[in-house]
Amino acid sequence: MRIYVAGHRGMVGGAILAKLKAQGGHELVTRTSAGLDLTDQTAVRDFFQDTRPDAVILAAAKVGGIIANNSYPAQFIYENLMIECNVIHQAYAAGVRRLLQLGSTCIYPKMAPQPMPEEALLTGVLEPTNEPYAIAKIAGIKLCESYNRQYGTDYRSVMPTNLYGPGDNFHPENSHVLPALLRRFHTAAQEGADEVVVWGSGTPMREFLHVDDMAEASLFVMGLDPEVYRRETQEMLSHINVGSGRDVTIRELAETLARVTGFGGRISFDSTKPDGTPRKLTDVSRLTRMGWSAKIGLEEGIRDTYRWFLERPEEALRAK
Repeated sequence: MRIYVAGHRGMVGGAILAKLKAQGGHELVTRTSAGLDLTDQTAVRDFFQDTRPDAVILAAAKVGGIIANNSYPAQFIYENLMIECNVIHQAYAAGVRRLLQLGSTCIYPKMAPQPMPEEALLTGVLEPTNEPYAIAKIAGIKLCESYNRQYGTDYRSVMPTNLYGPGDNFHPENSHVLPALLRRFHTAAQEGADEVVVWGSGTPMREFLHVDDMAEASLFVMGLDPEVYRRETQEMLSHINVGSGRDVTIRELAETLARVTGFGGRISFDSTKPDGTPRKLTDVSRLTRMGWSAKIGLEEGIRDTYRWFLERPEEALRAK
């Protein structure tokens, strides 16, 4: 198959590309953001008409943590909507029958039942700090489902929990909680600091999934027999959660990061800073029934990520 991987230089896209290369037998198509602006409708149309891929993996997105989402809401909703609309529509126009879109479990309401089932979508108010991004990702799901209904395509969506791993963004302000804290604990350990202050109360619970598990799950879902996929999903509720099915408090995460990085000082929490959603645990029973479950434990995955971080300090610490 000729497969276009959009966002191959990102953490998730890069992991998916690596697994496809390891599989062999595919013609892999990639473009950097400098070579193809996915928010440019004409450029995306010309690209698809020229390359005519058999399948598309849409891993390209504008992403970030609480600070980035709060600071750039217009960019988050605009860029992600444009990327999804352009790639999904132009894939259809070029005759692409199979597409996998990657989203996020931030699509679910702030007070969704725990663990969050796929059925919780559009049942309540979203977390305000990432609402623009979540709205864009919900639109991506509905784009895929609508094209399937009207045009008979096979466009699927997977909604991963918090991802981390080699190739992550470790910027102290624009990254997600795990890589941001890993960088801070690393710096504190290297400098012999007495204390690391963590935003929030430390009580919110979060689920984390190693990017290699996410890449494996993505290819598993993409390769599912259409009959199996249709049997386990609904026409307008077709997305699939991807997670480890286990969560930890932010305090427990911080303690694990301190242990991995060798930080021996005090961990304190600044409760004047926002906590975000109280708990985010995904219900992964749908994917488990289909035959896939996560394999990489949290501390094992963090140690793997930290090894990558130490081996590539210039790349890891470069601001993004």
